[in-house]
Formats: sequence, structure tokens, C-alpha cells
Amino acid sequence: MGRRGAVGSNVLRKDGAGKVNGRALYLDDLSFPGMLHARTIRSTIPAGTITRVTPRVATREFIVVDHRDIPGRNVVALIDDDQPCLAEKRIRHVAEPILVLAHEDRETLLGATVDIEYRQTTPNYDPLRSDVTFKQIAIDKGHVADGFARADLIVDGEYRTRHQEQLYIEPNGVIAVPDGHGGVIVYGSLQCPYYVHRALKVLLGLPDERVRVIQTETGGGFGGKEEYPSMIAGHAALAAIKSGRPVKLVYDRVEDMLATTKRHPSIVRHRTGVTKDGRLTAIEIDATFDGGAYATLSAVVLSRGLIHASGPYRCDHVKIRGRATMTNTPPNGAFRGFGAPQTQFAAEVHMDRIADALGIDPVRLRELNAFRPGDITATGQTLGKDCSALTVLREAVKRTDFRKRRKALKGTGRGIGLALFFHGSGFTGSGEVKLASRATLQLTERGARILVGSTEIGQGTRTMLAQIVADTLGVSYDAVDVNDADTGVVPDSGPTVASRTCLIVGRLLQRAAAEMRERLGDLSPSQYLKKHGPLVVTTQYEKPEKVSWDDTTYRGDAYESYGWGCDVAEVQIDPVTSQAIPVAFTTVHEIGRAIHPGLARGQIEGGSAQGIGWALLEEVVIRDGRMVNSSLTNYIIPTTLDTPPIEVQIVDNPYPQGPFGAKGVGEMPIDGPAPAIINAIRHAGVDIREIPASPERIQACASR
Repeated sequence: MGRRGAVGSNVLRKDGAGKVNGRALYLDDLSFPGMLHARTIRSTIPAGTITRVTPRVATREFIVVDHRDIPGRNVVALIDDDQPCLAEKRIRHVAEPILVLAHEDRETLLGATVDIEYRQTTPNYDPLRSDVTFKQIAIDKGHVADGFARADLIVDGEYRTRHQEQLYIEPNGVIAVPDGHGGVIVYGSLQCPYYVHRALKVLLGLPDERVRVIQTETGGGFGGKEEYPSMIAGHAALAAIKSGRPVKLVYDRVEDMLATTKRHPSIVRHRTGVTKDGRLTAIEIDATFDGGAYATLSAVVLSRGLIHASGPYRCDHVKIRGRATMTNTPPNGAFRGFGAPQTQFAAEVHMDRIADALGIDPVRLRELNAFRPGDITATGQTLGKDCSALTVLREAVKRTDFRKRRKALKGTGRGIGLALFFHGSGFTGSGEVKLASRATLQLTERGARILVGSTEIGQGTRTMLAQIVADTLGVSYDAVDVNDADTGVVPDSGPTVASRTCLIVGRLLQRAAAEMRERLGDLSPSQYLKKHGPLVVTTQYEKPEKVSWDDTTYRGDAYESYGWGCDVAEVQIDPVTSQAIPVAFTTVHEIGRAIHPGLARGQIEGGSAQGIGWALLEEVVIRDGRMVNSSLTNYIIPTTLDTPPIEVQIVDNPYPQGPFGAKGVGEMPIDGPAPAIINAIRHAGVDIREIPASPERIQACASR
């Protein structure tokens, strides 16, 4: 039935040819007869109420949509349903949507004006002083008072991170097309078609069959196209229904940066007890995440952040408290890493400060305390044999000759630092059970067709899933096709987030392919179809038997498996400008098994570069609640000139329940770069505890 061996090979990407030859169509490449262009009219104040709205347009030429045109509920349906699709009276942030205008001529549309009068109130930008808390979480293990009583030294510290913009290469965009029967079809650049599908049903008051969402070729997401497309899809759909015509709504870069979600800023405080030889006796953590004006996904960002907050370290006594609060800035939401980069930044920078306070080697401190198989996490989860904290630590130290290099650089203006980290694969706790994801495999004449809601956003989903199916079914990789992510055709496989696609959806397809192969017997696909007719196999998520979680107490198995990583960064501090320049970067990742080594390396390199940018360059400047550097001229991201050579090492430690031993890879690479770089800056002589580590902050810390 064909050759095997796709898994573990660098096969050609399923989407590669179309993207290279230009045949792949992105959202803005699409057009429909009679199509209108749309534009969102937004608030210019951070807090207050609307007193009057006066569109200065010719009503016969323009379609004007406001909250009164919403046939269903005026919410962007997600978790708390607190965010309106179009503001009615209250304004909570600059750039809050108020109206949608549509016109057949885009230039005329852009020239239209709307007068909006407000009654302003006093905004709050400090998450610590907010009187609105979206979510609070507590995690307890043992008794921290007992742990502190056993400590020879207690180390305190506060660590801060700021916003980060996802900056996908393609801005947000959708086209909404009336289906002629009271429903709507939405084409969009997005990560989660079924999120948008649900949100539109609620907003428009329509049943399942009257809403269809089709993902177009998507130029990156990084979490920024997880929940936000529900907002822009709602705006376009409302205009399409009111006009009876297709409506295209595409943001330019400024609007995309000004109005959409960012990484949550964080303030994380640590109090840690240790013995003289460096063993952790107690960990107490308090974390505050800035949610912005509405809840969006803050609850689950906080959840993942707190579960990872104590780092990959064993300790009998842990107390973690955290909250996500409201401020009058645009809402923050999903971003690669989903809260774990913020808390692991604090944990790893704190570990180096502990090592300094004890006068011991930071590698030795981590070796003493790193998780081993059989250890118990802060939530009470017993780690399995695929726990690889020591493996990645020792490999990174060996590859960089870390200890020798650390001694050689002392006092030279250069520094070297490392960070050890881990990341759970899949939705937190019982999340996968609630999703109840499904995947379908359809037999074709030459092999099989994959039907899933998981999306290709550049990371290689189509390729990786096809590799798993090919080797399980026993057909060639080229004989496996992947259907578009279209809610009218494919089942709900859950969102393309949380490092879950390979582990969860890949496993569903592996089960489907195994069942299909058994039913084929000795017949080829074409022979089976000729003899028996169509063959379609659908599988649904089944919780591994030993996985248990309590959402109320936050106890149990937070994730069925974790990936493990260690980064080593070397930096040079410019003596004149105080700029920290990364000159070397090594990362070691254990992700179970790499289904496609080339794609996995690409994910690790890209995530590492993104983490370097967060650590040193990327600063969202907000004044009066508004992002004032919402363009690529003054929001600085790392180019190849700003990033050092990135050495990637992937080590195998297969997870038995993963497809061919694989876990997740997409999110973890961004967890380690920032603390590794900040620890390198500390080794170079500057104790900085906030990112981005701009020259101004480095100068301020150096002068203390």
C-alpha cells in the first residue's frame, strides 16, 4: 500500500507550493460580486459614556450599523460575555467599536466622518489598583509557613513584564457574504473557526446551519487571531445582513495594532525559602495580570500562568495566588505561551538571584531542585517518565560550556545566562473533556482526506497531521489530502491553540487511521471503495485513564504531558549606549518526538526570536490609554540583524500517549529567552527585573 516513513522526515509542506507560486489566496485576494468595503468607527476616549453619535455621511450611499442593528445579543461570546460587539453607551477603552460603515468605494469610505460626543470619566491604568477582578485563582501544596520555618535564607523579588504585540505578517480581515436564506458565510484570516461560528450564532440569533465560517490562507496568528476574529467577523456580518451584499473588512497595520489584543502585562512577586546548600523549602508567589477593558481570555491566560509560576522545580510547600484585573486599555488576550512566559520569566530571574544570594552556581541550584520523574507539581500532579528537566539543562550547559564561559566573561561587559522551563500540552485541566473534540478521516481512491477544524497558520498543521495519518494508515504522504477548515464541512476539533494540535488532534487522527486500516484489511483504498463504497471514520476525544483534574480546587493533572526546555543566552552591554546586544543563543527542547524535524526547528527558532524581541526591543507605549507607537516604524521587532545565530537541539523522550510519541511544540519556545537574557545581563553587572530591558532601563538600574 505504498511507502512508509513520513513521521520523522522533512517532507515537503502541504501548503508550500501554493505559497511559493502565489496560488494560495489570502483574505484580501478575495472579491465577490457587489461587494462593499467596511470600516469600524471607534472611541477616542479611554473611559466614559456616549452622549451623541452623528454620522456625516449620505445615508443613501452608506450602510451604517450600530448596536440597534444586532438581531441577537450584543456580546462577543467567549467566556464571560462582557464585551459588546458595538458599544451602546459605556466606553471602557480607546478604540472601542461604536459603528460600522460600509460603502462600495473604499476611498469614499475612508473619507467619511462621524461626530461622537462623550461624557468622560476617570480611567484607571494600574492593574494593582483596579476595582474589577475578572478572575482569581489559588494553588496550594503543603504549608508554606512550615517551609519558611525550615529555610536558612528567604529571598524576595518583584518582576514585571509589559504588553507585546503579536505582529502577524497579515492583519485581521474577513469577508461576510449573505447566504440568501437569512444566514451568513464568513471567510476570514483566523485560528479558530468554531469560536467565530459560536460568536456569530449568539450575535445574529441564528441556528447552527445558518452560520458558516471558512478559514482562508492565514498569514500568522500567535494567538492574536484566536478570539479577536469573532469581533471583526461580527462587524462584517452585521453590515452584510443589513445591506444584503458581501462586505469586506480588512484592518490596516495601524488599526490592527491600536485596537486588537496584546500579551497581558504582569506583576509577579516571589518569596522563596532555601537551605544553605540551595534546596527550596517554600515558594510563595503573588501574580497580577492586566486584563485590559474586558475579560476576553484572561481567566485561562491566568490559569496557565499560575500553573507554571513556580517553574520546573520540586518543592513541598507552595502557595500561589493570582488575579486578572480590569484597566482602561484595549483588552489583552491570547498570545503564544498564554501566561506561562510571564510567570516563568519571574521564576527564572528569581532563581538566579537566589543563586547570587547563596553564592552558588546557578546551574547547581537548578540541578538540585529540577523536577524528576515521579516528582509532584504544585497542583499535585505526579510527573511521568517523559519529565526531562535535568536532561535539557545538562545538554544546554554542555553544548555552551556554560560554567567555563561564565567564569571567562566575568568583568568583561559581557554576560551569560540560562533559563530552565516547561510547558503543558493541550487545554488546562478538564478543558479537553469540555471541548470533546472530533476528527474525521475519509477514504479516497488513493489514500485519505483529513477533515478537522484545526487551522494552518504557518506552523505546519496540514503537513504534520498528514504525516501521522500516512504512517498509521500505511499509505504515502502524498496520498493524504487535507480539507480546508470550513465549519460547513469539517467537525469541531477544538481551537488551534495551547500546543494541542499535534498531541490531541494528531492522536484523534491516528486512532481514525488505525481503525480505517483495520477495516481495509488487505484491500487498497480504491479496491475498498469499489467493493464497499464510501468509508468515513470519526473519532472523539477520550481522556487518558490516569488524568484527573478538579476545576474548583485546582488540584490534579493540569496537563497530560509537558515539554521541557533550556535556553542559554550571551549578551554584550554597549558601554556607550547601554544597549544589551545578544551575541549567542542556544536552546535545547524535549518535545517527545518531532513529527517533522524541520518544522519543529522552525517553531523553536521563531519562538526564540519572538522571545528575544519581548526581552529587549518590543515596547507598547501607551499614553492616555492609547497605543502611540502603532506602526512598524516605531514598534521595534527583531530582524536578522538583531538576533544572534540560534542553535537548536531537539532531544527525544517520547510520551507514550502522544502520536508517535509527540507532544506540543508551538508555545514553549517563547518561555525561556527573556529570563535567559535578563540573567545574562545580571551576570554582566546589571540587576534588571523588568522587560523590555531597554537601554534606558539598563542605565537606570546600573546607576543605582
